[in-house]
Amino acid sequence: MLQTYGLMPDIIHEVGHLIKKARIEAGLTQKELGERLGVGEPTISKYERNGQNLTIQTLKKVADALNVELKITFHK
Repeated sequence: MLQTYGLMPDIIHEVGHLIKKARIEAGLTQKELGERLGVGEPTISKYERNGQNLTIQTLKKVADALNVELKITFHK
């Protein structure tokens, strides 16, 4: 379990940063991305502020909505 090693907060922070970066590069507001995903702007804000631990399925939906590839890499 990643949390055991203290990595979870770092991963959640990085994912939030990447979502925000991809959204901005796509020229979308939080509201527009939320509309694509069927969620409200506050939910997107939580994703980006790292207030939410996303499932792989949700990450895939976000990637699809942003037209980016979901690529997961493990580092030792």
